[in-house]
Amino acid sequence: MKADNPQPATDNLRFDERGLIPAIVQDAATNEVLMMAWMNAESLALTQQTDETWFWSRSRNELWHKGGTSGNTQRVTEIRYDCDGDTLLIRVTPTGPACHTGAQNCFFNQL
Repeated sequence: MKADNPQPATDNLRFDERGLIPAIVQDAATNEVLMMAWMNAESLALTQQTDETWFWSRSRNELWHKGGTSGNTQRVTEIRYDCDGDTLLIRVTPTGPACHTGAQNCFFNQL
């Protein structure tokens, strides 16, 4: 967002009909893609307020703080959005594995 633009950057985001937007999480140091999760306006606001990632669980229908149970939090270094405003890129410093399986990232399956 330009300094002379009074419109908040979040006004440029396009949430889907469920009020969700995909968020790609990337390691800020290595550029490794760690995971993809969904955010709503509330989880995005919490992420911005706490500098740690918060997401919306579609299966549990609730907010979740990444690492809240496991301790594998993600410290946010930067949030970007794509040219269409319909996907977020969250750059983080992770404190442990991103995947609930214990894998470094969630993309270990190959087609």
